[in-house]
Amino acid sequence: MDSILPAPAQNRSRLSKTFQKAFHSKNRSKNHGFCLPIPQEKLKCCESEQFQRESEEEAMEESRTRAALEAFLAKLFATFSSVKAAYAELQLAQFPYNNEAIQSADQSFVDELKALSDLKRKFLKNQIDSSPPHVSLMLAEIQEQQSLMKTYEITMKKMQGEIQNKESMIISLQEKQKALIQNNKSLDKKLNASGAFSVLDSVKFSDLHPKDFVLVLNYALRSVRNFVKLLIQEMESSNWDIEAATNSLQPQIRFRNRDHRAFAFESFVCREIFGGFNDPAFSVQENDQLLLTDYNHRRIFFPDQFKKLKSVSVTNFLKQNPNSLFGKFLKSKYLHFVHPKMEFSFFGNLNQRKMVNSGEYPDTEFFRSFAEMGRRVWLLHCLAFSFDQEIGIFQVKQNSRFSEVYMESVTDDILGAAGGDLRVAFTVVPGLKFSKTVVQSQVYLFPAKS
Repeated sequence: MDSILPAPAQNRSRLSKTFQKAFHSKNRSKNHGFCLPIPQEKLKCCESEQFQRESEEEAMEESRTRAALEAFLAKLFATFSSVKAAYAELQLAQFPYNNEAIQSADQSFVDELKALSDLKRKFLKNQIDSSPPHVSLMLAEIQEQQSLMKTYEITMKKMQGEIQNKESMIISLQEKQKALIQNNKSLDKKLNASGAFSVLDSVKFSDLHPKDFVLVLNYALRSVRNFVKLLIQEMESSNWDIEAATNSLQPQIRFRNRDHRAFAFESFVCREIFGGFNDPAFSVQENDQLLLTDYNHRRIFFPDQFKKLKSVSVTNFLKQNPNSLFGKFLKSKYLHFVHPKMEFSFFGNLNQRKMVNSGEYPDTEFFRSFAEMGRRVWLLHCLAFSFDQEIGIFQVKQNSRFSEVYMESVTDDILGAAGGDLRVAFTVVPGLKFSKTVVQSQVYLFPAKS
């Protein structure tokens, strides 16, 4: 038996190399087959294009969703405006009550609520993109504009109705005012004809007291204020600038209330009608002053004048006694107080001034009011000089500190202000003083800090 001898080392090495070559070649065939290798740069480009396409699709989808949502919100707000307009229409139909209009407005209101409910249902079911967004947005804007126009029209109708109601109220109040004015005039005439002189009848010359003087002063001041009201009415009827007129009388005075401007005119009237009050002659002509120089004659003259004038009609007295001392006093005061420009502005002529200057007395409301004021001030003057005491008249300087002894405020709203530190803006009614008695002046006040 032949023994197997080992191959020579050289043959064994050659066989090993041949096997390794075949093995490596098989492995390469197994790993790569027939595919060609792809460069890395081309692989990255393909992946980028696919990602870009996906991003663009997502952006387009997001844009469509946003547009649909915006259109839905526009439709929602337009429906809210329609509901508001329908409710406003329903309110308008109720005042004044209109059954047909109420039913129509109620149906419109219900329809709009149904539309609002339908939008809610679509939102919950995610059905908000039922139509092209741009069409829905345009229709929603049109609907909202129509609803707003409808609401504005309804508001205008309501405001017009309110204006008509206010105008009716103004007309009614004006008629009531006219009736009250006529009633006041009638009562004033009756009062002057009968019971008006109860205040004057209580004056007893045998036992005069300063309180009698205060009663007659208040009686005179009522006529002053009536004349001031008439004066302001004539100014307003003649288109005067009341604010400018007030500033010319009391410059740099800030009134706390618009109605307080009347105090400036009252101050002016009092200053004119009371001018010369402390003189026995009281603005009469110089040749008549001799009648009043004798003290004993004064004691007889003034009570006699008081008794004559206290219970007569002023116009009748002037017609019967045109040259009386009171008539001359009234003529002097009227010509001094009523400027020709003022009279021409009020009446368009100077006829009243001509009549008074010639010794006649016009029968007009303006002159009657002035004459009644003059009569009461003349009576006060007669009473003052019937006392056995000298009398003086005084005014308070502007910015003087308020004193309850010498002054009285024409308004009560200021008395608690500024901690009691009050100053005088101007004197409205002058004060009077006898030897030991002071009749307070009436002043308009302002806080010192202002």
